[in-house]
Order: sequence, then structure tokens, then C-alpha cells
Amino acid sequence: MATLPFLPGNSFTDPTKQQYHRNQTLKYTNGYALPKKPVRGVGGAPLPSTEINPAELEVAPINPALTYGQAQPEPPQDFVPAHVAFDKKVLLFEAYFKQTVHESPDEFYRVRPVKIYYYLEDDSISVVEPVVPNSGIPQGKLIKRHRLPKNDLGQFWHWKDFNLGIDVTFYGKVFHVCKCNKFTEDFMESEGILLNQCEELIKDPYAESRRLPVYQHETPNSFDKLKQFLQLDRKVLRFYCLWDDRDAMFGEMRPCILHYYLVDDAVEVREVHEPNDGRDPFPVLLRRQKLPKNRYNVKESFPACVLELTEHEVQEWFSPADFSMGKTLFINGRKFLIYDCDEFTRHYYFKMFGVKEMDPIDVSTPKARASATSRTFPPYNGFGSPDDSLQNCLSLIPQPPKKDFIKILENDGKILRFSAVMDSSRPEDANRKFIISYRLADEMMQIYEPPQRNAGILGGKFLERTRVPKPGSHGEEFYTPADMAIGSKIEIFKHKFVITDADEYVLKWMEENSEVVPEGTIGSLRMKHSGKEEKPLD
Repeated sequence: MATLPFLPGNSFTDPTKQQYHRNQTLKYTNGYALPKKPVRGVGGAPLPSTEINPAELEVAPINPALTYGQAQPEPPQDFVPAHVAFDKKVLLFEAYFKQTVHESPDEFYRVRPVKIYYYLEDDSISVVEPVVPNSGIPQGKLIKRHRLPKNDLGQFWHWKDFNLGIDVTFYGKVFHVCKCNKFTEDFMESEGILLNQCEELIKDPYAESRRLPVYQHETPNSFDKLKQFLQLDRKVLRFYCLWDDRDAMFGEMRPCILHYYLVDDAVEVREVHEPNDGRDPFPVLLRRQKLPKNRYNVKESFPACVLELTEHEVQEWFSPADFSMGKTLFINGRKFLIYDCDEFTRHYYFKMFGVKEMDPIDVSTPKARASATSRTFPPYNGFGSPDDSLQNCLSLIPQPPKKDFIKILENDGKILRFSAVMDSSRPEDANRKFIISYRLADEMMQIYEPPQRNAGILGGKFLERTRVPKPGSHGEEFYTPADMAIGSKIEIFKHKFVITDADEYVLKWMEENSEVVPEGTIGSLRMKHSGKEEKPLD
């Protein structure tokens, strides 16, 4: 019957087997439960372990047991399941993650500390954020206890994957592990894993800014406002200065008088007029007020269009220590050169600062006569192209600028294409890619942004075809292919790009025109294309 296939109808019961109960494995001796080795199995059949091996019946000529005694067998080790051995044993890691805050002038990101619990019993993980009262953020258990998938290959996070100072990703959220408790450190070292240096949790900058400072009592100064008014009333420092306005069109050097009122630290600037100077005879150029050193050094959230600067926004104000002979001051964007002062001012600086030498500076210059033969052109004003603006100076009736038809015919249809990425601190611009096309016929550039899926930014034409001037050249210098080296940064209308790649035609054209292209630019393209050829195909 043993050779019959196990099919319905081919199974037969043994009539000699009548006992199908499981034998007892415990016996009681003097009230104590002791283990008992079973002799018979289910059905009364003898167990193989109880049968006597014939080899044991042979009498050995030399029996060490007769001389040294019977060897004591090692006690069997009790089997302990994992759910009993690792019960209530949990690894604890302290970590944090950064949450981006949009449309907030006070904070750009928020630091949220969490605790990662790893249960050794079943390799499950839970993430819990400690609850902070009155935080306004839903906190508590972020990820419930279960086995967390590590990747798309069916693997799960294990305690061997954890360490200090690393980043772990749970469901797309990145957690930076900083610290762990003593039990976790001992367990990892017992398993042969050396932990990295412990790190401290970074603090939330916005939460730190909201903390109330420690109250410190300051003894009031003996020189109070009332004493300042009684002692320094009608005491004014007078400086003679020149307003250098030559950077503007038709600008010139204008004499002015700067008054510094010691009673309230206010500054006033008056313009000195001469007879028949052709200017409106208003006396005050800058009204009396406290003058900040840098009025633009305020927070970006300050509504400057509706509110004026106060002592709470300005970091530093002008003081008598900031004025000296021959020094150039920048007052609201204007340059003032101090060249003289009155006698009271000299006595005040000698008494307060110990300055003895305050001699006046000679600023009188003879008027230069314009040469009748010299011909100078005004700088580019930013309207239209530089060639169009130059035609307004060459003839009374402006003519269109002449084109280089030979250059247009030789380079017709020749376009150099470069790949670039945007160099920006904004995270949304990190993965934006662009194609820069440079037309050799008219030296114009065009930028196109290929559309990317799930990028949140519509692709298409980023810049119309135009000539791009170099920053700071005032429209006199323009970008050329010599500036398009691999890895170089170019600034196009306040947008910075990094050249990453180029077509093979670009390398071929630059090698043919090596007299106008630097060797470094050609070398960067050769290195880039040689790396492409050596890269194995997928």
C-alpha cells in the first residue's frame, strides 16, 4: 500500500493502531513537574530515537568511560521564539525633518523633531512627533507602527540600515537621524555596527526668534534727553561740502552746507546758490531729520511704501564720529565730500575726539574748455539697441544702422546650441533645463525651456531672439561663443545660467575658428564630448 499513489480510495487505515493520543512529556515527582522523554509516538509506533543502535552493543577494547568516568552531557538549550526574546525591546532614534513654508515673510522652513521607534519583535517602525502646546500644528503619531517599505523591490527597512548622521526616507519624507538612547547604542555595538558621532538637533529659527529675551535691568545713563537739551541746545556742527552729481546727465559739483544738530542728532543739508545760477532758489536740499547710514538695511517685510523708518528698523544712525575732513558720505544715494567746517566744529572735535588737524581742502578747479575737435558720444541709455542709439548722434535725421551683409550670407542658417541649467537659490528652479541658441548671422541669442512632466512650470520660449549684453558693460559688450565654455556661468538679464553641454557642431565650428575662440573653451567641449563617447550604452 505504500507504493499506491495518494488518491481518494487508495488510503487504508492500519487496524492494529488504536491509540492516537499524544503521549505525556511531563511527569510529577514529589510535586515537581519534570520532563519525560516520550517512547511511543502517535498510534503506538516506537519513535526512532528510542531504538538501540547495534553499533552501541559492540564492546570496545578501550573504553575511556571506565577510566575517566561517564562524560556529562551538555544540557540542551531551550528554544526561545523571537516574539519572546525581543518582547518590549525597542530601538529609539531622535531625528528631524524640514517642512517648507510658503508665502510667509518671517520663515522659509520649519524644523520638526520626531522620534523613530524600531520594534525588534517584528521589525516594525513608527514615527512620533512630540506634542508642543499651542504650536498650531497637528502633531503626534506621524506614521503608525508597521513595516516600512525601503524601495520598490519589496525590501523593508531593517535595523542594520540605521546609523547616526544619515538621512532615511519614509514615504518620500526625508528624516535626518541625530541621536539615540543608551539601549540602542549598546544593541548596535553588540551586533557589530559602530555608530557615527552624535549630533544635536538643530533649532527652529522662527521659534527661536519668538522666544522672549532674558530681562536685563540697565542702569540709566546720567546723560538723559533733558540734560542733552539743556546743554546742547542751539549748538550745531557746520560742515562745508560738495555734492558730486557728475554721474548724472548734465551733472556737476554743487556746494552745500551740512548742519548736524547736537540736541537731537538730526542732520540738515542746504544748497548754496549763486546769483544767476539758473536754479530754483529753494534753500533746503534735505530737511532736518535723523539720518540712517543705510536706509535699505531693513527687513524685506517692512512696508516702506506706507510707513517711515523709525528707531526700531534702522540699525545705525549718523553720529559726529562719522564726519571728518576729506571724507565722502553717501546720504540717500548722493555723494557729499566734506572739505571745510567752522570754528565751533573744530573746537568741538578737539574737545570730544582730540582731533587737532582739521585744515580745509582746496576743491577749486578751473573750468575746462571743451575742445572743438574732440567728439564724444553719450553713453547708451538703454532704449533700443546701441546701434540705433548711436545713429541719433551721427546725423540729424536718424538712419537705420548698416548691416554686415557679408557676415549674414556666410553664416546664414548657422546656429550654435548649448544646454544650460539655471543657477538659482530657489528650490523650484533647481531642475529647470534650457536650450540656448546662438545665431552667428546676427549674434542674437534665444532661450527655450523644454517642458517637463510634473514640474509645475510651463515650458516654451523663455527669451525672444535678441542680443544679450554682458552685465556691467552698459550695452557696449555682448556675449560671443568664446564665453560659452562648459561649466561657465553667464548672466542674461539678471538670470544666471551654467553651460552644461553643447552640440558636436559647436565643437567643430570652434575648432575651425580657433583664432577667435580661446583654447580653454575648446578644451572644455572636447573633454565633454570625449566623456560621452567612452560612456557605455545602457
